[in-house]
Amino acid sequence: MPTLPDPSLPTHFPTHDQPVDELALTEIKSAILTKLRLAIGKDAGMATRHDWYKAAALALRDRIVHRWLTAEKKSYDAGAKRVYYLSLEFLIGRLFSDALNNMGLLVVFETALGDLGVSLADLRKCEPDAALGNGGLGRLAACFMESMATLAIPAIGYGIRYDFGLFRQIIAQGWQQEYPDEWLSFGNPWEFQRPEVVYHVHFGGGVEHVEAKGRDRAIWHPAETVQAVAYDTPIVGWRGQHVNALRLWSARAPDPLKLDVFNTGDYLGASAEEARAESICKFLYPNDESPAGRELRLRQEYFFVSASLQDLVKRHLASDGQLRGLASKAAVQLNDTHPSLAVTELMRILVDLHNFRWEEAWKITVATLSYTNHTLLPEALETWPVELFERLLPRHLEIIYRINVAHLALADVRCPGDVDFRASVSLIDEKSGRRVRMGQLAFVGSHSINGVSAMHSDLMKETVFHDLNHLYPGRINNKTNGITFRRWLMLANPKLTDLLREACGEAVLDDPTLLEHLEAHASDNAFQQQFRAVKHHNKLALARLIGERLNIKIDPTALFDVQIKRIHEYKRQLLNILEAVALYHAIKDDPQKDWVPRVKIFAGKAAASYRYAKLIIKLINDVADIVNNDPVVAGRLKIAFLPDYNVSLAEVIIPAADLSEQISTAGMEASGTGNMKLALNGALTIGTLDGANIEIRDHVGAENIAIFGMEALDVVVRRKQGLDATDVIRRSPQLSRAINAVGGGEFSPGEPGRFESIAHALRHLDHYMVSADFDSYYEAQRGIDARWQVVPAWTRASILNVARMPWFSSDRTIREYAEDIWNVPVRGTPPALQEPGVQRGATR
Repeated sequence: MPTLPDPSLPTHFPTHDQPVDELALTEIKSAILTKLRLAIGKDAGMATRHDWYKAAALALRDRIVHRWLTAEKKSYDAGAKRVYYLSLEFLIGRLFSDALNNMGLLVVFETALGDLGVSLADLRKCEPDAALGNGGLGRLAACFMESMATLAIPAIGYGIRYDFGLFRQIIAQGWQQEYPDEWLSFGNPWEFQRPEVVYHVHFGGGVEHVEAKGRDRAIWHPAETVQAVAYDTPIVGWRGQHVNALRLWSARAPDPLKLDVFNTGDYLGASAEEARAESICKFLYPNDESPAGRELRLRQEYFFVSASLQDLVKRHLASDGQLRGLASKAAVQLNDTHPSLAVTELMRILVDLHNFRWEEAWKITVATLSYTNHTLLPEALETWPVELFERLLPRHLEIIYRINVAHLALADVRCPGDVDFRASVSLIDEKSGRRVRMGQLAFVGSHSINGVSAMHSDLMKETVFHDLNHLYPGRINNKTNGITFRRWLMLANPKLTDLLREACGEAVLDDPTLLEHLEAHASDNAFQQQFRAVKHHNKLALARLIGERLNIKIDPTALFDVQIKRIHEYKRQLLNILEAVALYHAIKDDPQKDWVPRVKIFAGKAAASYRYAKLIIKLINDVADIVNNDPVVAGRLKIAFLPDYNVSLAEVIIPAADLSEQISTAGMEASGTGNMKLALNGALTIGTLDGANIEIRDHVGAENIAIFGMEALDVVVRRKQGLDATDVIRRSPQLSRAINAVGGGEFSPGEPGRFESIAHALRHLDHYMVSADFDSYYEAQRGIDARWQVVPAWTRASILNVARMPWFSSDRTIREYAEDIWNVPVRGTPPALQEPGVQRGATR
């Protein structure tokens, strides 16, 4: 076996134009061949491409483990405070290239594999995307884990090891169909199963109260027990200097087979308990329209919260010996409302299992927990029927009731006699069939509640948490989201990265604030030509992919207009495709006009039970079918819906985008991170003043972004006036014609009434302001056409978008969490990133 590298040695980052160290090259080749033979059981001559991938991944993993164990020991020896990040989603995507890049071994491995007759590019395709998330929430969690490792913050991410993750999306005759995503079918070379790390998670049963030493003691007698088994995946920070763990839980039954039942011939019944336990980790976001689906969702949330808190308490006791100082050594961050049960579970552990008095346990709990809210949609804050809670988690319901007593007593002190205020802040919603409010529970049980953009945090105080903010002033703060530049620039767009290194220096890889040096090149004709060449290269790659997957021929010189995100009414893919219909009509009416060639690119998944969103996908594909085959508009307008959107697909689309669609209804998008990734790669944004679009505008400059539509307060006023949009439609000939075409069957000739429900909503139930914002959006798009035709000006704006995006690094976001919420130190000196309005170039 070759000698493994000393983890204390600095990592060398060779580039393709630099020689690779021969000793390192020989060592890597030897390591890969050794893994191929001893771990995979194959000779080089018999190995498949997937065998080579696993061998290379395992050879890389060996080098990561050295750093991982060293970092773990160092933090425990120092008694360092740890961050525990609880998230139901971790959209980590493919890890192979990401880990190679962060370890500084990308060129070495590529050369070594090439010498062995294997292409690294081919091996990358062998790795499935770990689809353990649905969109921005899960991808943000993945970026945060990487940034915590980069900043040397000792941390563990906790989630569920879903057998199938999010569904695989197939588009059949324009309709979304869902199939299991078998990402584990060939195993997972990155994870370490920890069979010795098992925790018991309980459900159901009843609670007995006994008196012990003058105090009431609750004893939960559960009816069901499920075991949580740990699987650890190392998350590598930049330059491999620190590694943290992502710990995912898999569920199993304590007794996987009832042998006595099996021997009676009831073979299915003998494994029924195992099937029930395993259902917890089968699939991300089960359909919760049925009672069984709602119960499974609650079981999932409690399962991973209970296992995670048991694990972190055990870790703390092993290093500290007592729990009174838990908050000084552990910071638990709840990523959205899904882990809210951490409030009640930590109280149960402290009071029931470790005999803390209630008041002291409550202080520890609030000081330890903090909560990130990601939505202003009340329905997304989650509520559960009291009956379900009582049946599934009886002890936790008791704890919620007791928390609520003290909570409502405070409400009576602050607003005596105000029945409406009391009802508003209560943890139990008495108006809707008695339901437990999980968002309120997370708020009351956390010392810090943060939004994810400046606008979102302000709106939280005015909308969903208005009364709670009055009751607990000062808890709400803002932490604008960020993205990891390592993946979304360096890895996704290597040619642009090389150009940035030339213009800004090698240090830009470590300090993204150096991107500001691009401003000096923004108007330089030679640099603009290089910049456009990189973009064209990326557009060629995307055009090839669209051709291969959809059999649609795309002109790479056209304007690539991109909307990639979860399909939802408030994200307004419907507004985008409606504008495409109006543009199609305009081109048909005047085919001799010099139209700007445009390709509208959509990608995203609709929740399996979200019928209206799935109908929007069908509409996009039906419009595409007509438009793409109409010879009158050939070369002027194409529409492509790329199925099965995931991280890997995003890494191809984002570097190729010219225009970034961020068009959510104002006041409804908490932040967005796709907007940051696209702007970082040189796409101009067309968007509403919503979420992080506002901060992007403030940083890149109002002249380098296209803003349209109503603002959040305008939307509120409009909704109060009513949702009927017939007045708006009457004043807009192009909108009226587009809606009539959709509702009248122009794009569904075989079924003329297919989209009548969409047309009806656009006319009379315009809750998401699609009709109300249409004319402003259409005018902004024609402004984009005019800007596109002035090539130097467009290129300059594109370069300035890249140059002014450093503030949106997830490293900056995590520094703010560490300093303001978690109270943990970070590596290095904070970069000189200034707030909008102060930063050079932000106000002009």
